[in-house]
Amino acid sequence: MTVQLPDLVPSELRRRWKAQGVYPGRPLFDLFRERAREHPEAIAVVEPSSTTSYAELLRAATALAAELSRRGVRRGDVVAVNLANGWRALAADLALAATGAVCLPYPLGRRRQDTMAILGRSRAVAALITRTVGDQDYARTVDDLRADLPELRHVYVDGRPLPGMRALEPVWHSPAPDADRLLRASPDPDSAVRIIVSSGTEAAPKLVAYSHNALAAGRGRLLRNLHADDEEPLRLLCMVPLASAFGSVGLAALCVLGATVLVTPRFSSAATLRMVAGQHPTHLVGVPTMYQEILTDPALPNTDVSSLRCVVSGGAHLQPETAARLRRDLCATVATVYGSADGANSHTRPDDPAEVVDTTAGRPDPSIVDLRIVDANGADVPPGHTGEIWARGPITPLCYVNDPDLNRRYRAPGGWVRTGDLGAMAPDGRLRLTGRKKDIVIRAGLNISPAEVELHVSSHPEVAGAVCRGVPDTLLGERLAVFVAPMPGAEPLTLTALQRFLLTERGLERAKLPEILHVLPKFPFGPSGKVDRGQLDALVRVTGSSVPRKDDAA
Repeated sequence: MTVQLPDLVPSELRRRWKAQGVYPGRPLFDLFRERAREHPEAIAVVEPSSTTSYAELLRAATALAAELSRRGVRRGDVVAVNLANGWRALAADLALAATGAVCLPYPLGRRRQDTMAILGRSRAVAALITRTVGDQDYARTVDDLRADLPELRHVYVDGRPLPGMRALEPVWHSPAPDADRLLRASPDPDSAVRIIVSSGTEAAPKLVAYSHNALAAGRGRLLRNLHADDEEPLRLLCMVPLASAFGSVGLAALCVLGATVLVTPRFSSAATLRMVAGQHPTHLVGVPTMYQEILTDPALPNTDVSSLRCVVSGGAHLQPETAARLRRDLCATVATVYGSADGANSHTRPDDPAEVVDTTAGRPDPSIVDLRIVDANGADVPPGHTGEIWARGPITPLCYVNDPDLNRRYRAPGGWVRTGDLGAMAPDGRLRLTGRKKDIVIRAGLNISPAEVELHVSSHPEVAGAVCRGVPDTLLGERLAVFVAPMPGAEPLTLTALQRFLLTERGLERAKLPEILHVLPKFPFGPSGKVDRGQLDALVRVTGSSVPRKDDAA
């Protein structure tokens, strides 16, 4: 069943961006096919044990597109993709772009409830899945749900299929003599090509639909801004899942820049450092917790990092101390990206001074998106004042999928997206982030920004990373808990010592001090590669918490 995906951005704005040349005006598969014909033997994808050329990736994508077309997958149909990082995931993206279907990739690790929400709300007609993910027989999970998913007609499995499913591997290598006939007409570049699954703050995953033009223009321009040297080919090591919002730069790197994308099936600092030493990427893309693991990996001092030009961090605030160590130990510039699946973006540039990278999210690029800072009534606030970030521009998605309530709550008149993020725009046009509306902790009537406290805690010399969460409290409403990952070999950190540091060394207000401390060997990652804050909340619920007496505090 073809899902309806209306464009909530005024059509005159889309036409203006086309007329300005911001939009390529061509579908993603056409852009990729052009790159493949220009340089068929160039390497498109590098994995730990294999490489895939542009010509090989084109053949695999064409074979899958022909197979799905023969099975009745049509333009506008949604096809879910749950594959590990690698050429297969990218070929699936390209195949669906070729047919005019809508690719719905989501990172490995989703369980039954999220899977049902994703497949059910999208009305996916087919799914390409991995047989086993960790301890989960994922094919069995999907099979158990099929009775409640009447639209799901076809399931292809990377691995041994269950009865009623098909093996995916033979499809990649099957001849497609009818491909030209099946794929004769290119899809409308303003139509949906990808649904991004948000790992945000809603109870169920948000599904956000993007057009060919929005993905190519937004992600493509971001990559051009981060890769200023046209003489040196871009070699992008994507540590986050290609199926995530941040990981969608991988597809844009192929289609828009003709780059080489390097991946490992799942992130580990050891695998990443082996790729850096052996495959010589120019850029890394990851989240702060990944970089913290890399910086503490004992193999780093003996790893050749000379190919690196820029380390790109997004998904959460990069602490200045971490950024300084990245510059020193990876010998590369650092760029930070603020973005979301909902269509917000601002980023620093490789030539920005360290102070700008460490304290701001850079200047929004209007060829990607414009940002406004607004008050509770949707009115613009003066420069330097904090408010909610609203976003609108060429990157803006079409809509939330089959969810009128989300479209009502997160989309504003004129095509603006209410991000739910808080920030302030400095007089020089640079964005400073202060947190999320839903993350604000209200303790005895005082609003506490977890992001602010995380910044101070992470400056402690024995702390590798910190995450703050609100804990319900019958007396005060909420109390602030902090989860800390220590530096290797650090002395055990106590709550009293941390509070004393925050008061005396950082000047934090006493009312904003964390009252609960959990020290973890490492943070748990969610499917998107970011810290799984839900697991941290569950840890507090299971273990409980003890609030120190007044005379225990610093």
